[in-house]
Amino acid sequence: MSPKFEHDKKYMEKVSYSSAVGSPMYLMVCTRPDIAQVVSVVSRYLACPRRGHWEAVKWIFRYLKGTINAHLEFRGNGILTGYVDSDFGGDLDKKRSLTGYVFTLGGCAISWKSTLQSIVALSSTEA
Repeated sequence: MSPKFEHDKKYMEKVSYSSAVGSPMYLMVCTRPDIAQVVSVVSRYLACPRRGHWEAVKWIFRYLKGTINAHLEFRGNGILTGYVDSDFGGDLDKKRSLTGYVFTLGGCAISWKSTLQSIVALSSTEA
């Protein structure tokens, strides 16, 4: 997955990709579950990012700028609800399934996770 062309390699040497990914990662962990999946994907390429990965990081920053007034709001009902889902082989690099969950309390996300499964699923049921 390393850059194919020399000009792309030189361009990416000038980019502080790991620092740029670290900022939205901090936001994701603390207050922004809406960016968990995309931050998870771009963080897989910290060792050798391509220009397309850098474009995805810039997209994250544009999204965050456009949703700067979004915030968590707890409502009075206090009902704990959990959701879970997975895809079947959604990771195009490793052919593994992505599984995620979110728990909400009073309509506000309080715990979430998105991770690649440790093995390759052979069917959607197994995923």
